[in-house]
Amino acid sequence: MHILALFIAFVAGIAMAVQGSINAALGKITGLLEATFIVHIVGTIAVVILLFILRLGSGDLSNAAHAPWYLYLGGLFGVIIVYGVVASIPRLGVATATTSIIVGQVGMALVIDHFGFFGLERVPFSWFKAAGVGLLAVGAKLMLMK
Repeated sequence: MHILALFIAFVAGIAMAVQGSINAALGKITGLLEATFIVHIVGTIAVVILLFILRLGSGDLSNAAHAPWYLYLGGLFGVIIVYGVVASIPRLGVATATTSIIVGQVGMALVIDHFGFFGLERVPFSWFKAAGVGLLAVGAKLMLMK
C-alpha cells in the first residue's frame, strides 16, 4: 500500500511541475491574478464534471456543512499556491521554484505532523527530519547557483 501511495505522490509531483510551468506561461500572457482565476475556473469545471456528471465522488457532499470553518480555507490556500507558482517560476525557473516550494511544504508538514493539526494523526518531530529539510534548503540554494 505504501508503494502505491508513493507512486501517486510521485505522479502528483510531476503534475505540479507541469502545471506550474503551464500556469507561469499563462501568467505571462494574461497576468498573475488573471491566470490564477483561469486555473481555478478550469479546475472547478473539471471537478463539476467528475462529481456531478460522471458521479465519481465517493463521499457525501452534504457532510460539508458539518466541517469546522477552518477546513474551508483550502480554497484560499489554493489561490496562494497557484499565484505563488505563477509568480516564482518565471523568475527562478521550474526546478528552483519547485525546490523552494518543496522546502516550505516539507517544513510546514513537519509542524503539522508533530502537533497533529486539523485532526490528523500526530507524527513526532525528529532531528533527522529537520536535517532533511535543511538539506532540501541547501539544495534549493545550490539550484540558484550558476
